[in-house]
Amino acid sequence: QLQASGGGLVQPGGSLKLSCAASGRTFNNFAMAWFRQAPGKEREFVAAIRWRGGSTFYAGSVEGRFTLSRDTAKDTMYLQMNSLKPEDTAVYYCAAGSGLILSSIRVDSQYGYWGQGTKVTVSS
Repeated sequence: QLQASGGGLVQPGGSLKLSCAASGRTFNNFAMAWFRQAPGKEREFVAAIRWRGGSTFYAGSVEGRFTLSRDTAKDTMYLQMNSLKPEDTAVYYCAAGSGLILSSIRVDSQYGYWGQGTKVTVSS
């Protein structure tokens, strides 16, 4: 089970930190990721992290502004979002998938576990 939290309303240029708490199983061989879906748009990849080792992967649109991390003791993933833009407005979903190879880590259909989503609105 994945529980996402931390969304809200923020002004352009502001920051938010999303959390995704995992429970119910071991995630050592998993990758965990954030995807987002803006109104009227397809769901898109934001960032992913390999639970073992902590390697991170980012979409070009967020690289340098967003930072993904995890706390293995708490089974929780964090997405620190800085320099937010109106185009970052979306519902953000956390996801987990096992045994993902590099070419699959940005593909939402490869993730078998999903959280409920948390809404991020960037507006003045």
